[in-house]
Amino acid sequence: MLFTTFDFIFIYLPIVFVIYFILNKLRLIRLGIAFLAVASIFFYGYWNYIYVPLIIASFTFNFFVGSKLCAIATKFEGQEKAKKPKGFLAFGILANITLLGYYKYTDFFIENFNGIFGSSVPLMHVILPLGISFFTFTQIAFLVDCYRGFVRERSFINYALFVTYFPHLLAGPIIHHAEMMPQFANLRRKKIHYKNISFGLFLFCVGLFKKVVIADFFARFATYGFDTSTTLSMAEAWVSSLSYTFQLYFDFSGYTDMAIGISYMFNIVLPFNFNSPYKATSIGDFWHRWHMTLSRFLRDYIYIPLGGNRVGETRLYTNLLMVFLIGGIWHGAGWTFVVWGCMHGIGIVISRYYSLHFKKLNKFLAWFLTFNFVNIAWIFFRANDMNSAFKVLGAMFDFTNIKFGVEFVRFVNSTFGIVDNIERFKVANASMWGVLLLALIVCVFAKNSQEMMERSHFDWRTTLFLCFLLICSFFATRSVVESQFLYFNF
Repeated sequence: MLFTTFDFIFIYLPIVFVIYFILNKLRLIRLGIAFLAVASIFFYGYWNYIYVPLIIASFTFNFFVGSKLCAIATKFEGQEKAKKPKGFLAFGILANITLLGYYKYTDFFIENFNGIFGSSVPLMHVILPLGISFFTFTQIAFLVDCYRGFVRERSFINYALFVTYFPHLLAGPIIHHAEMMPQFANLRRKKIHYKNISFGLFLFCVGLFKKVVIADFFARFATYGFDTSTTLSMAEAWVSSLSYTFQLYFDFSGYTDMAIGISYMFNIVLPFNFNSPYKATSIGDFWHRWHMTLSRFLRDYIYIPLGGNRVGETRLYTNLLMVFLIGGIWHGAGWTFVVWGCMHGIGIVISRYYSLHFKKLNKFLAWFLTFNFVNIAWIFFRANDMNSAFKVLGAMFDFTNIKFGVEFVRFVNSTFGIVDNIERFKVANASMWGVLLLALIVCVFAKNSQEMMERSHFDWRTTLFLCFLLICSFFATRSVVESQFLYFNF
């Protein structure tokens, strides 16, 4: 079930909201938790019920492993860390990684095995369950926190809700038990709070608009450049790459806004996940702003255990490269994701080395270099294979073929609803570069959705603004083919 569908907006969400708060009103707190967990599992299974047993088995296994790790943490409390056995933790982490690896990387390994050894092992065509990357990382973090003695969870129903809580289940944010479950235990959060509903509606409407109006609009040009067209001019390649850069941002940040907004309605605050990442002036700054909960996970559970910045400079750079390589592989089973991860790893190493040994760059130059690096790296993130990536990347710097071609101009004009006349090249140029420039201005200079929410007074002007966003979004959902969120694929 997608947040953008009428089934979710007008049926599922209102029903779950009303029943949950009625149960709380009747002081049936445990039943309310159980109902929300079951409703979340239904939400997951609505897309493909075949994988419901998988997620149930996953959180059941991790609950019992976590309980054992909590017992170990209690037994060795106050003793030296070196004496605490790590075997059971390693078992739990390995089991989660194995599950993720089977569903996500089996065919990738078989393809590469066949390519290296010239064999013909048939592909298994394993279908990737939705959200498996997110609920796997969420549960690995839980196991580590149990081992460290940071959290304890004795209720199976509470843990089931922690993992399956529907706003974050399919594409994050990646959450921690310690920041979520105390909120569900707080009795003050069991009542309807109209201020939180206002916050939630605001973020939901903004996120919906981002996805169905902005992201899905740019998706058309990204798809044309990466998938449809066999050759591109320089201008077409830049339009394609920039379109995907904006599509991905508005798509994923739109989903996160909607997830955080929905959760606000239930008085549960999910962690902030985006802080205007295209304002970044370095790769490190970018990763402090983009998909912040993933960056937090990689920092806390991979980078710091590897030694973080407490080691020598050479080891520091090795740790950074390792973290971003893992981040790239986590996003997808393909060499394009490996290249993307390596690019960001090399980029952040260069950025860190420069910051340690040289003076700061001019702020505009630093932003310009960072934005273009991120834009070029996204090419590998988006491309279906390396050939597609180099098709776009090569055309971006092909000065022998600069202008829009006739077919691309017709595509642009048809998208904008412009009559294909003798002025079509001028109109297409103005329209296409105009919307890209507008998107860039919004990303770089406008307040992000969190800042907008915090500064809104929720008066009649805010109401009109949200009504406008909703009307535009509803018309957009009727005019485009329904598309899922990009991060559902990861």
